[in-house]
Amino acid sequence: MGNLARAASETLRELANRLRLYESLLGLQVDHKEEKGSDLFTDSKDGANDQSQCAHNDDCCCCPIKPTRKRRAAVLVCLFEGHGGELRVILTKRSMKLSSYPGDVALPGGKMEEHDKDDATTALREATEEIGLDPELVQVVANLEPFFSQHLFEVIPVIGLLTKIEDFTPSPNADEVDVVFDVPLEMFLKEENHRCEEREWLGWKYILHVFDFRPEQETFRICGLTARILIRVASIVFQQPPSFDLHTPDFRQLQQVLEDIRPKT
Repeated sequence: MGNLARAASETLRELANRLRLYESLLGLQVDHKEEKGSDLFTDSKDGANDQSQCAHNDDCCCCPIKPTRKRRAAVLVCLFEGHGGELRVILTKRSMKLSSYPGDVALPGGKMEEHDKDDATTALREATEEIGLDPELVQVVANLEPFFSQHLFEVIPVIGLLTKIEDFTPSPNADEVDVVFDVPLEMFLKEENHRCEEREWLGWKYILHVFDFRPEQETFRICGLTARILIRVASIVFQQPPSFDLHTPDFRQLQQVLEDIRPKT
């Protein structure tokens, strides 16, 4: 995660401050020690967070969220400014070669490995492996609250800012990714190209939010966990709820159930 201070726009600076505030209100601990020498998004008068180091210690009892590595994953929500100044997010279409969810749209990310020191490390490593994104181009600014997948994984959205999109040339790993593309973040708050599908899982009925993105010839279907995360990110970034009904109860209400039945390690 490099020092991108000179390239950061005022919009991205304000966004980073907003996300850091949201993270602090959640009480999440994230290690930004690589950014402490940078004046990109933080006031130089801010001191180091002494508690950030303990978030990486599995034996620590003071951290509000501790990594459970065997059932923990992280995804990178990589935001950048488009040519018109709009905020956009990088997505992938999973390879048709994969045994699970082939062809689905996803955020770069994956399971936490033993050598990963934190969630940001996991998300950045996976993004490098999947789409060739250099971690030095990304400034990690916040982690969001955990989401739970149908496979009982605790998934942490790691938000990173890419200030110079022109320095990123996608290099998808053919075994994992068929297509790398980007969409406007604001679309996840709009009724346009959005629809709902009723589903059932473990006896629970829930609403699946589906977004159709049609850049040119291909239509990308964004749904499930990816859609839920991006609705949340967009709501925080633009400080407004989506224009469509979330149809409570939806899948997010299953998170507590998943937490209760998740295998203990």
